Amino acid sequence: MDQNGRVGQLILVSTPIGNLGDLSERAIVTLTHADLVLCEDTRVTARLLVARAISVRTEALHDHNERDRIPRLLELLKQGRRIAIVSDAGTPLLSDPGYRLVRAAIAEEIAVTAVPGPNAAITALTLSGLPPHPFFFGGFLPPKGAARRDVLGRLRAAEQAGFSATLIWHEAPHRLQAMLADLASTFGTDRPAAVARELTKRFEEVRRGPVGTLATWYDENAARGEITVLLGPPPETDQGADDLDARLVAALESLSIKDAATLVATSINLPRRTVYTRALELASQNRRDKKPHRH
Repeated sequence: MDQNGRVGQLILVSTPIGNLGDLSERAIVTLTHADLVLCEDTRVTARLLVARAISVRTEALHDHNERDRIPRLLELLKQGRRIAIVSDAGTPLLSDPGYRLVRAAIAEEIAVTAVPGPNAAITALTLSGLPPHPFFFGGFLPPKGAARRDVLGRLRAAEQAGFSATLIWHEAPHRLQAMLADLASTFGTDRPAAVARELTKRFEEVRRGPVGTLATWYDENAARGEITVLLGPPPETDQGADDLDARLVAALESLSIKDAATLVATSINLPRRTVYTRALELASQNRRDKKPHRH
């Protein structure tokens, strides 16, 4: 709180993902009256501010400087300053900087609020034709193939343990085809999917189809612009979870939980921790089923 009794506040302000007309009236007022606007890239934010005739002090806040900036920013907030956070596009913190500062502000009991607005993942989900909920947003997958396939393998393992949701990621154009190929090999070529490109912009496009077909398309047609990839949930006929359970039940008849999980995880190429958790659940369920009932 400053000498005039003004209480500091940290405000997360959503900005357009492409079309400048999507900047809300509330966002304009908030940015206009902020003491400081923290930007992922001040050059990108400057274009938005100029377009809306907003004059305000800006500073960069990105992954490389956020941790070092936090003490000074907290002090400004305690002095009663109103600080806004924006990313280059969309909702702050989602695949963008700001999370550490928000956590620090909450820990200091500084007021944190948000001006909601555009979000590429949600916009893509509503246009995809895939089930809108539940959904899982994974940000960006690892850029290197081996690490990416490991993450996807763990998600497929979760599906085989009963997880079911529409999966959403952002991806860079030069990695799109390789990512789609990994999705097809991990989840099956027939899984319904969508690639949303340049949302809200002039060349907006949403291409829908089996993930294997999309992988082939983008192998022959280079992608450009901002991209969001969506993968539909497993079909009701998916036998992954049933197969996992059947293998575990059979193994548990003669092996310990630990050994059964190791054997099954190795045989179907799933993370042992995921399989072990499911083995514990099945063993517990089996004990309950065998427990005599009192009449």
